[in-house]
Order: sequence, then C-alpha cells, then structure tokens
Amino acid sequence: QVQLAESGGGLVQAGGSLRLSCAASGRTFNTYDMGWFRQAPGKEREFVAAIKWSGDTTYYGDSVKGRFTISRDNAKNTVYLQMNSLKPEDTAAYYCAADIYGRGKVRVAFSSREYDYWGQGTQVTVSS
Repeated sequence: QVQLAESGGGLVQAGGSLRLSCAASGRTFNTYDMGWFRQAPGKEREFVAAIKWSGDTTYYGDSVKGRFTISRDNAKNTVYLQMNSLKPEDTAAYYCAADIYGRGKVRVAFSSREYDYWGQGTQVTVSS
C-alpha cells in the first residue's frame, strides 16, 4: 500500500553533515506520523526521531538530540532528517517508517512495532 523510499545516505567524515530524505506514496500522507530509526550491525533497531502528522511536534532519541532535525513537507509527501556533527557511532542503516494511525494519537510511537510501513533503508557511514 504505502511505499517509502529513503535517499541521501553515504560516507562522511566525523563532524560532517548529511540530509536524508524519505519520499512516500499515497494521498493521506498528512495523516501519518513519520519516524526515523537506525540499526547498526549487532544492535537493536534504535529510535532516532519522529514527527507528528501536522509537523508541529518533533521527538528525538537522546543520542541524537541537538544534532539531528526531523522535518516534513506534506505537499511533497516527504520527510527529512538533517544530521549534523556526525559521529562514528551514528554509522548505521537508517530507515524511514510511517504510522498510518498517527493522526489519532496524542504522541508519536517510539517502538518500531507501532509503525506500519518501512522503507528499504539507506546506509550512513561516518569515518574518523
């Protein structure tokens, strides 16, 4: 049903920046809460950031707060993750996810199990 496609990953030196994009299909994108998760080899999938359907509220994992910014453009069916001051520990596959029931929720979901659709992921590698 809902298709998500991430882009923007790559190799960057520590201290650098990247902006990830997630393009979504569908005509009801403005009812979805959107999230970013990441997973490094041998680690559990980690909550990175999320944004409410309206774009007026954002949430961040402790490890990225102050460095990453999530935003969305509902007219373009796109969510972004601006990543600044990147560290080697940010190296992971980054996944975009959609919670299609987000409009009916007070807050975003922090568990990956609450999201209904996932992109294929984009690799971010930070070298030191």
